[in-house]
Amino acid sequence: MQSSRLLAILLRLQAQGRVSAQALAEALEVSVRTVYRDIDALSAAGVPVYAEKGRRGGFVLREGYRTRLTGLDRPEAETLFFAGAPFAAEQLGLGAVLETTRLKLLAALPEAMQQDAQRVASRFHLDPVAWFQGPEAQGLLPELATAVWTGRMLQLHYRRWQGEVERRVAPLGLVLKAGLWYLVAAAGSQVRSYRVSAILAMTVEDELAPALPGFELQRYWQQFCADYEARMASGRARVRVHPAALRRLSELSLAVARAVADATPPAAAEAWWELEIPIESIPAAVGELLRLGPQVQALEPPELRQALAEAVLRLQAIYPPRVNSENS
Repeated sequence: MQSSRLLAILLRLQAQGRVSAQALAEALEVSVRTVYRDIDALSAAGVPVYAEKGRRGGFVLREGYRTRLTGLDRPEAETLFFAGAPFAAEQLGLGAVLETTRLKLLAALPEAMQQDAQRVASRFHLDPVAWFQGPEAQGLLPELATAVWTGRMLQLHYRRWQGEVERRVAPLGLVLKAGLWYLVAAAGSQVRSYRVSAILAMTVEDELAPALPGFELQRYWQQFCADYEARMASGRARVRVHPAALRRLSELSLAVARAVADATPPAAAEAWWELEIPIESIPAAVGELLRLGPQVQALEPPELRQALAEAVLRLQAIYPPRVNSENS
């Protein structure tokens, strides 16, 4: 609806200052032409919005202008408590602050909306930690978060799989991914991601971190995840799978699930399937396929077949067949 879109543009300009037409179009999921029409409608309604040209141009409100159209409607009140993530706030050291904020917002609502918000909040719980996992120890996270918020340079003592390293970085943001925290930071001219639990020690410097023009945390993380998943599935293997094991094979990863969904079923209902699946590496594929037991057979590449055969022999050496003494 145009009215809600106009309000969204107005609030975004008030909160962010200068915003480009392209950024507004992406945020509102409309065309740039629609954004220009909406800006014209706001201007015609007396809102002092104007355009600034140039490379860093965009739409801005006249200095000092503030809209008062900020009241919550019923659906907004009902979704109020989805915005707070208690798990994340607690690990950041902001649990008490979040609770105080929640109570203040709740008290500011009309009584009917208070009941709606509390009803929704009581029926939703966010648990971001995967099954059979516990939250990682995050002793440095509150101090790290403060450094990120204030934009201070960091000296990290970091554990990588190759060994421990020292890094001096400019923090750009924090990301919570499936219960795991990551620091996104610029190391020299490169933006990298660091698992917070692998930071062994940290020094926050007084020097302010330089800004990185054009950097957007959400966009970077989306691209990072896509690139990482592509790297983790760069190899290929051909396998035979019993129908009973298809579901468990699909659960290995989203890329494998897509391969199973795209595979051509055999003519007979009970026949084994043959399909190609993505793999990260030969050692990683060995571990994953062994979990599925004899209902999955690797056909290619030969290196994978050989590695699986050697792994089975090593297992057999640990667990030799039991000899029946009556037949010996």
